[in-house]
Amino acid sequence: MIDTPLAERVRIVLAGVRNSGKSALFNRLCDHDISIVSSKPGTTGDPVTKGIEMGALGPVALVDTAGFDDDEDEVGSLRTGKTHGALALADAVVLVSRRDTPPSEEERSFAARMAPGKKPFLLILTFGDRPADEEKLSWAAPFAPLTVANPSGEGVGTLRQRLESLAAHLEPERDPLEGLVSSGDTVVLVTPIDASAPKRRLILPQVEVLRDLLDRHCAAVVVQVPELAGAYGALTHRPQLVITDSQAFAEVASILPQDQPLTSFSILFARKKGDLDIFIEGLHALGAMPPSCRVLILEACAHHRQDDDLGTVKIPALFRKLVCSGATFDFARELPPDLNEKSYDLVIHCAGCMVTRRQMLLRLERLRQVGIPSLNYGVFLAWAKGLIPRALEPLLPELAALPRDPEEGAPTLPEKGSAGA
Repeated sequence: MIDTPLAERVRIVLAGVRNSGKSALFNRLCDHDISIVSSKPGTTGDPVTKGIEMGALGPVALVDTAGFDDDEDEVGSLRTGKTHGALALADAVVLVSRRDTPPSEEERSFAARMAPGKKPFLLILTFGDRPADEEKLSWAAPFAPLTVANPSGEGVGTLRQRLESLAAHLEPERDPLEGLVSSGDTVVLVTPIDASAPKRRLILPQVEVLRDLLDRHCAAVVVQVPELAGAYGALTHRPQLVITDSQAFAEVASILPQDQPLTSFSILFARKKGDLDIFIEGLHALGAMPPSCRVLILEACAHHRQDDDLGTVKIPALFRKLVCSGATFDFARELPPDLNEKSYDLVIHCAGCMVTRRQMLLRLERLRQVGIPSLNYGVFLAWAKGLIPRALEPLLPELAALPRDPEEGAPTLPEKGSAGA
């Protein structure tokens, strides 16, 4: 990996009315002319995102947006819709406002909504090289604004420092193995290399888990399934954890002792990106699917699909075999805008390695609001291979008290509420 994925970066969104200086400030912060700067209103269309490094904040995804007052026609309304979408996913919001003009009603309304919110919020006054509008200064004062002059760059250094100070107010996304391993532990990673694996590379969840182990000073043993028995037998002590690709669950479980803690990369990301409690509730819903249920397979990236693709082929086949033979499936990368309780009976989401935790939680909240249960690929596959609760126990130790399925490979459903979810 050359760059930190955008899904792992702190997301800072620049917002404001048209011609407020957002794009010029964006270019200044990026030290590069990326966004087009023009005096013509409505120059910025779709949000523009650039990955940069920013001191204590670390890797940042900086986002330039269209003016939120650009709603004069259909195209403008589409632009503002994109802007609102970017703001919903922001970790921090910067309102960019011209220092030389009175505050608009849109600016007043936006600041009033953002200031009391949970997201860090900064007000930046641009055009600092021009005479200030007194009404603007009076309105801005309670927000402790900073002033910048985009042509000269004056004030941009102070803005960088202020942005870096936001690190203390942001909740970082948890690492994949947080709370699961300690320095000196040995962890076995089972990483099958098949037609769906990127050439000469590991998939992102495997890379992130391996890096997390190295950062925690753990010993990582990386094998494919055929080498697992030999590598496991050669170890002088039992590994703290074995992590496998979800598709190899059954094969890996058959090789390991029953008391060996085992989970999957996808289940680690179910906790990292989403909410395990919601996915466990989704398991309960499997026993109540109607005969002609409708399921949405929700993926987060545009990968190349193989003939035996996991999301479009293998999971639907398992679902029809084990849950509902008459199930129909839709496949998408976003939830439909008109989502309602009748849209789907279940949504099964990929690991989500290419979206932020905030984005995943927003999706799960939309589904919760309309009463549609959710599952994650790894949680579903663990259930389908008869590895619930075992595959969840490393992350939720309280599940160890649940009775195990006596017939290995036969999927069972936990009683509703038995997991304490």
